[in-house]
Amino acid sequence: MAPQQPQEKDTATILVVEDDPQIARIVIDHLRREGYTCTWASTGLEGWQEFQDLSPDLAVVDIMLPEMDGFDLCRNIRLTSEVPLLLMSARQEDQAKVEGLELGADDYITKPFSLTELSARIRSHLRRYRRYHQGESADIANVWSYRGGLALDASHRRAALNDEELPLTAKEWSLLYLLASHPDRLFTKKELYEHVWEQVDTEGNNTVTVHIKSLRSKLQENSREPMFIQTVWGSGYRFIGERLT
Repeated sequence: MAPQQPQEKDTATILVVEDDPQIARIVIDHLRREGYTCTWASTGLEGWQEFQDLSPDLAVVDIMLPEMDGFDLCRNIRLTSEVPLLLMSARQEDQAKVEGLELGADDYITKPFSLTELSARIRSHLRRYRRYHQGESADIANVWSYRGGLALDASHRRAALNDEELPLTAKEWSLLYLLASHPDRLFTKKELYEHVWEQVDTEGNNTVTVHIKSLRSKLQENSREPMFIQTVWGSGYRFIGERLT
């Protein structure tokens, strides 16, 4: 009988966001033994920053986190990525599970959990995600064109109006692209600030308002009759541009 070949280990990168160092260490050590590359964040805000920098293949996120809870982190991740998201928590209430899944989480695991079960769920979600996205061309390579002369080139992080490149700052581009990526979705100022600036919003912070005003000026639009960015008074902003391509 031929000797059994060792099972090939997965090479995926996994982000673990957990504020309890002991639990984080147990999970990470186990996943590394399984062949995964892992990184750890101890707060929701740190997790969001790590996700932006690392672009992991999957994230395991605790719900009860300091600075930014797991629900908000999940919401931020889903605005820019479809990678598998597993929420974990000691809370067993159905409402918490429903809320997490409605925000875009792929699975929910309740503490205490089996490391074998965690591995099985991770393998399943990675396999499904890879199969679904195999052969897909990334939409980020396209140039989006809108009525009114606006064009967004995501691959080069550039915007043009009537074939003239707009001198956008990095934050202005990020705001515009985030809004345009989710047309007609209402974003609160808090959501925009925490997503783009990667910091916890504070009362009285008008950073988003100032940047939206500057962005509108460069887009040459009037806030009273907008073609691209609509203000929803008392709530936030939404992108209303009519896409052509």
